[in-house]
Amino acid sequence: MTVALKSRRDSPGPSEFRQSDPLGALRMVFEGASHGVIVGGEDGTILFANVIASAIFGYAPGELVGQPLSRLLPESQPPAHDDQSRAFWTDERSRAQIAGRTIAGIRRDGVMVPLEIGLNLLGHGARHHIIMSIVDITERLNLEARLAAATTAHLGFQRLVTDVAATFGAIDPDGVDRAVVDSLGQIAKALQLDWGIVWKSHSGDATAVPTHHWLQPSCASRPEPISIAPIPFVASTVESGDACCFEKLQDVPDPGDRETLRRLGIRCAAVVPLPRTDGVLRAMAFGSVTREQEWAPTIIERLRLVAGIIGQAFGRRDSHRSLQKALAEIHRLRGRLPCADVERRREVKLLRVSQPIVSESAAIQQVLGQIEQVAPTPATVLLLGETGTGKELMAQAIHDMSPRHQRPMIRVSCAAIPAALIESELFGRERGAYTGALSRQIGRFEAANQSTLFLDEIGDLPMEVQVKLLRVVQERVIERLGSTQPIKVDVRIIAATNRNLEDAVREKTFREDLFYRLNVFPVVIPPLRERVEDIPALVWSFIDEFSSLFGKAIETISKENLRELQRYPWPGNVRELRNIIERAVIVATDRHLIVPTPQLGQRPTPQTDMTLSALEIEHIRSVLASTNWRVRGAGGAAQRLGLKPTTLESRMARLGITRQKAG
Repeated sequence: MTVALKSRRDSPGPSEFRQSDPLGALRMVFEGASHGVIVGGEDGTILFANVIASAIFGYAPGELVGQPLSRLLPESQPPAHDDQSRAFWTDERSRAQIAGRTIAGIRRDGVMVPLEIGLNLLGHGARHHIIMSIVDITERLNLEARLAAATTAHLGFQRLVTDVAATFGAIDPDGVDRAVVDSLGQIAKALQLDWGIVWKSHSGDATAVPTHHWLQPSCASRPEPISIAPIPFVASTVESGDACCFEKLQDVPDPGDRETLRRLGIRCAAVVPLPRTDGVLRAMAFGSVTREQEWAPTIIERLRLVAGIIGQAFGRRDSHRSLQKALAEIHRLRGRLPCADVERRREVKLLRVSQPIVSESAAIQQVLGQIEQVAPTPATVLLLGETGTGKELMAQAIHDMSPRHQRPMIRVSCAAIPAALIESELFGRERGAYTGALSRQIGRFEAANQSTLFLDEIGDLPMEVQVKLLRVVQERVIERLGSTQPIKVDVRIIAATNRNLEDAVREKTFREDLFYRLNVFPVVIPPLRERVEDIPALVWSFIDEFSSLFGKAIETISKENLRELQRYPWPGNVRELRNIIERAVIVATDRHLIVPTPQLGQRPTPQTDMTLSALEIEHIRSVLASTNWRVRGAGGAAQRLGLKPTTLESRMARLGITRQKAG
């Protein structure tokens, strides 16, 4: 009995807390708090709970007094023994299991509720009180879940648009029509719409004709040609190059348009124009006859991108058909020419940019068609292909045909810059950003402002730099190393790689989100073995280049020699062919050129008794002599050898190649 009275005196009851508790002065503060407050004794008995705390757990005011805290917070269930029970609430490690975490509480009706708990231990003499703040975070978690779901849906649509772009980037011109219908269906299903249609109207024509369409099975009738006159607002908006969209019919400002759309049964729609070609206006439309649809700006932006891609695909298809007709006529005319063993100098078909591109094969014509379509836009381009196929040449062509051509294109080889320096090379640095940074330096992104940045071998970029590059690609904002000041840049990005980035994503060596950001408009450069029709034209192009450079007058090459070059697989692609022709022109002694056909696994050597090192020295010396020992710049030895100037200089030092002084 004595023991019981002593225990009662050590742990005050609810009435004693109200009458003599030192926290009594704070009761008004606790009642007015914006969150739940519970005061408990050392043994976990509730001595006070404000109105908000009672409501959180579904109890009436004052009803929680005398209840154990473990009834509300199962994770705080103390051990069974009384001494250990008191120690649970006074021990700092035990309280840490509850405080500062999201834990589950139990309401009176048994429903679990997520809570954030804050704990403080207040001592008064030998006694301690637990002051517990409680916040119900159910609403916040629900909001986070909704935001996560919306973000997932947004990323899913973004991936879909990226897949559509990749499809059209690699598709054969004959498959464009089928791919357009498939893409309309994919987008309409993703947006839960009833139809997707591409319309066409010729200049001066008052009728729009459907050329491609996808319909839900519930939409039984096929789309028919419609008159443009009854929808003047929609027609004028699209003809001006803007997208026209409405969530519901009431959003359409023109009453005539509203009545026409109501008669057609359309409840919502988005109409996006395609690039205009040869007086033909095309538009891509999506809509529903059953529901209303909110058109977020990001959705319209991506629909405009898809419209541009489909318009470019139509242009490539039409160009391909015209090219096929022209090639058929060329073959017909060639068949009338007399055969000869020798092919004389001929005009080479070139794409007229700063560095001419030979274009005779259908494969390279398709690539050039893609380049001509994407060049005027600000879209990011990803160039894919083996080493030596001419990815940098294609990047330069895109820049030269773009509105940014008045400023030079900035080149970055991601594989050639050490990992420790590539961040400062790309984004710049402030003075003192690291040891040895004695001055401020702008990065390549700033240097390429209002121009084009070519990121070669993007697949070799370190993962830590990929994260920062992703932000720049998304927001066009950079921060110099050692600075937190954001800098806006207007840069068009062209990336290139000889790696399979999809495999790199699966192997976790390349970020998936960066891949989708770069893979907006992929262009695959075919290897030389897949475009053997270009080899004769390339040979003559290189003959012209080096004949002029070396003062030679090459006029003929045997047809059998050209056929041998076409049979060789060219593992080094165009770069290897160029080097072979350069060497052949150097050693040529008359107007007829003989090009030794290389053998797999070995290089052509005029002297079989020479070592590889001696042959390398001889070749470098001959190229240096032809440039009057000029290493750098256009037409310099480094450019002719396909090397960086610093690489050639270090190789010359290693091999002991120096220019002999006169006299």
